[in-house]
Order: sequence, then C-alpha cells, then structure tokens
Amino acid sequence: MSTDNKLQAIGLVMLAVLMASTQDMIVKSVSGVYPAYEMVMFRCVTSVPILGIWLAMKGGLPTLATPYFPRILLRSLILASAYFAYILSLSSLAMANTVSIYFTLPLFVAALSGWGLGERVPLHRWIAIIAGFIGVLVMVRPATGSFQPASLLALYSAFAYAVGQMMGRSLSQKIDTLVIGNWQNLIYLAVAVLMGLVVSVFGLASEGSKTLAFLTRPPSWPETGHYAVLLSMGFLAAVSMMAYVNAYRSAPANFVAPFEYSAMIWAVLYGVLFFHDFPDFWTLVGAAIVVSAGLFMLWRDHVMGRQTTG
Repeated sequence: MSTDNKLQAIGLVMLAVLMASTQDMIVKSVSGVYPAYEMVMFRCVTSVPILGIWLAMKGGLPTLATPYFPRILLRSLILASAYFAYILSLSSLAMANTVSIYFTLPLFVAALSGWGLGERVPLHRWIAIIAGFIGVLVMVRPATGSFQPASLLALYSAFAYAVGQMMGRSLSQKIDTLVIGNWQNLIYLAVAVLMGLVVSVFGLASEGSKTLAFLTRPPSWPETGHYAVLLSMGFLAAVSMMAYVNAYRSAPANFVAPFEYSAMIWAVLYGVLFFHDFPDFWTLVGAAIVVSAGLFMLWRDHVMGRQTTG
C-alpha cells in the first residue's frame, strides 16, 4: 500500500521554493550595502540553533561525529563555492536570469551521472541537456553586447550544485541528511569567516563591478532596521531545507521536482516588484526552453521507470 501524500508534498515544496526565493530577494536587496560573506555569516549563525535543535530531537548531537566527515567537508566546500557564485550573480543579474540559468542543474546532474555514477545516459536526457543549454545561450547571448559575465557565475553555481547532489546521493544513504545539513551549515560559516578575515587583513575592496564590490566590500555593522532582515535569512534557509526534505519524503521525486520550477514565478514577481527588473523577450524564451527541457526529462524518466517496473 502506498504511503505517498502528494498533496502534502506539493504544499511543502511550494513552501520551500517560496522561502528560498524570499531569501534570494533579501540577498539582492542588500547586496549593495553588505559583503557576501557577512550575509552568509548572518544566515549560518541563525541556522545553527534551528538545525541543531532539529538534529537533537531526531538523532542527537553526538551523531555529528561521523567517519564520513572528509567526504562531507569536500562536498560542503564545493556547495559553498556554488552558493557564493549564485548570490554573487544575483547582485548583477535580474533574479529571473539567475534562477533560469540555475535550473540547468538537473541537466548537469543528468549529464554527469554517466561519468560520476556509471549510469547509462539515455537519448532523451541528451536531448534535454542539449535543449537546456541552447536555452541558456538564448538568455545569455554571449556574442552580443548584452552579455554579462555574472551569467557564468550562475552557470558555475548550477554545475557545482550538480556535483554536490551527486556526491550527496551516496552520502545520504549512509548518514542522516540532518547530520549532513548541520555540518554543511557550519562549513559555510567557516568559509564566510575566513573570507571576511582575508578581505579585512589584505584590504581587497574593489568597486570595479557590482559583483566584485559584493565579494570584497569590507564588513560593516548592519543598520538597526537591517538586523531582522539579515537574521531572517537563516530562518528562511532552515525552513526551506526542512520543507524540501519532507516534500521528497512525502512523494516520488519525479512528482515533486516539477513544482520547484515555481521559483520562476517568484523570481519574476520579486524582480518586478522590488527591483523593477522586467525580463526581456529573449530571457523569457530561454527560460521557457530550459524549464521545458527539464520537465521533458522528468516526464520521460517517469515513463521509462513505469515501463521498467511494469
């Protein structure tokens, strides 16, 4: 008898996407005031007690002691680089552009699965992968004057997250995801603190571009009204993570995953409301191609899975 709760899964994944998109909006809105590493510090410090209490309720803090820590460390460092690349791209690009490019992630996972996991990559996945990257080229338009280098950061972010996801497949079968999540949050914090120290000691501040300024700006005490906003990022990140985990536990992944594309709705809405970023025609066309390629791949995987089990 199936224990799937698809209605619950939809609600949870939509909540997760809303929380993550709201966090993106906050990052973009204050990226001209505070450095990236300071914002990550605020996010991680707020997340520590939330994730820690959740872990204590489920398995206990001693479970953080694991022989798989070296693999967790490597994966977390890769994901930290992906997260920094993602928020740095947000500082220069419209939210819709960054999110659209980021949605090449499942295509990267499909492309890398043959090499990293020894899986056979069927023809329909290659079709989706090629179509998805055509969509990225349509959005980025590298041969035109509208090309923005920050687009490459968004693309790297999707690639690095895909590598992290693949590493996480085997790890999650051996360790509770909460253990991985707690260590990941602490390692993000350590990376952010180290970046802050390097910037402060060596005076690397640069105003050459929005992206460089966001990366190298010296730390500053938040304005009174900004404390709650910055601290809310940790709450949003923790709630988003918990909602994602439970959504994928409530229903099959190929049912849940398409609802993640609702992030495009929030990206466009937040972009228009808060930053007056109206996606141009080619951005919308490219985004539609990327999303369609991802949905096509998920649909074909589902069909082939039913044929195999049937």
